[in-house]
Amino acid sequence: MGKFTEYKLMLKSMPKGINEFVYKLGKQFFVNMENNDIRDANLTVDLAVNNTGDFYDLTFAVEGEVTVLCDRCLDDLVIPIETAYHVVVKYGDSYNDASDELLEIPESDNYLNVAYMLYDTVMLAIPIKHVHPMGKCNRAMSALLKKHRSGNGDDDTSLEDQLIDEMDSMDSAGAETPTDPRWDELKKLSDNN
Repeated sequence: MGKFTEYKLMLKSMPKGINEFVYKLGKQFFVNMENNDIRDANLTVDLAVNNTGDFYDLTFAVEGEVTVLCDRCLDDLVIPIETAYHVVVKYGDSYNDASDELLEIPESDNYLNVAYMLYDTVMLAIPIKHVHPMGKCNRAMSALLKKHRSGNGDDDTSLEDQLIDEMDSMDSAGAETPTDPRWDELKKLSDNN
């Protein structure tokens, strides 16, 4: 049994009308696709296939989340995925995928494996830049990154470095670190003297 056998749609034996399929995509799906960028996944794909007799109208709805590494701090970053993809499949003389909306497959094919369509749909829904929202990156790694950037001889401070500095100052000004009440009492005694 192949890695992607469960993603085969038996087109020629599919009854006319709307046929629905549900797929669960986890980490193993992306491992099988030889993708090392996806660290984990929990996706549900609802596929509706409308067999008209002349063509097959496929509508994919993907929902869930994937985990990738943050480009800035290298911690895990969970990205929500909610996307859809639509394609019409019909039989023809040869394989032709020149259009995004129409896929032509040879008359000799009994099935269509949708694994790569699922993979492409998910990958296109992931932002190119993988970074945590402002203030959510690993502080230690951000500080280390800033230190190494400042050591390259450039006097220009990048916008990203300025934002990291502002986040650090907001965190230190906005929320004081809780202290032990016993030390607070001792501090009061020393302030009175």
